[in-house]
Amino acid sequence: MVVSQHLTVDGSPFSNPTLYQSLVGALQYLTITRPDIAHAVNSVSQFLHAPTIDHFLAVKRILRYVKGTLHFGLTFRPSTIPSALVAYSDADWAGCPDTRRSTSGYSIYLGNNLVSWSAKKQPNVSRSSYESEYRALAMIAAELLWLTHLLHDLKVPIPQQPLLLCDNKNAIFLSSNSVSHKRSKHVELDYHFLRELVVAGKLRTQYVPSHLQVADIFTKSVSRPLFEFFRSKLHIRSNPTLSLQGGVKDT
Repeated sequence: MVVSQHLTVDGSPFSNPTLYQSLVGALQYLTITRPDIAHAVNSVSQFLHAPTIDHFLAVKRILRYVKGTLHFGLTFRPSTIPSALVAYSDADWAGCPDTRRSTSGYSIYLGNNLVSWSAKKQPNVSRSSYESEYRALAMIAAELLWLTHLLHDLKVPIPQQPLLLCDNKNAIFLSSNSVSHKRSKHVELDYHFLRELVVAGKLRTQYVPSHLQVADIFTKSVSRPLFEFFRSKLHIRSNPTLSLQGGVKDT
């Protein structure tokens, strides 16, 4: 998608909604192994009921990108030492021009391997950027808690508490502060859930500079250099042995 582009409901209706829905459905399936297109696909998926020409042009742009990166794929590497869980959390505050809802995004790593990610519009409007960031933190905290239990059941050792990285200092401060929530009643449930995990030592929060915030790729359209940098951090790389074209050949 174009940098800073936000799709809206306005525009000339697309003449073939069925084609649009079919293409977007295929792209949604592709995001299982191509998280680098998760944000773009999430954006076009919100207009399945009434796509416009602009929406279809955005889908074509995604398809052109996929065509040019057919040999790219999510890679995993083995580790000989216990790996920690590290997560990046971000939110694009009021990014939707139609509803002014924010978009949450996260990426979770087990060691150097990406194991979970998400790009999702928040269900409610946030009145401040730190509120949207905090809601994103609470969402990823629940995912981290589930992954921790799963790894425990699988007898996979975790050397330390999961680390949650965020580029909003106010949200991080709120996660470990027992007073400031009184001024933020509208996020009280998320506050108590996340803070209890931090106080109990089940989770750590830490600040990360915005230019290193990998989860940005799940919440907004970024410049090409930044996109390629974040894509490399997701360990999506070109591999001649990988191909979306499949391995069946004519004989």
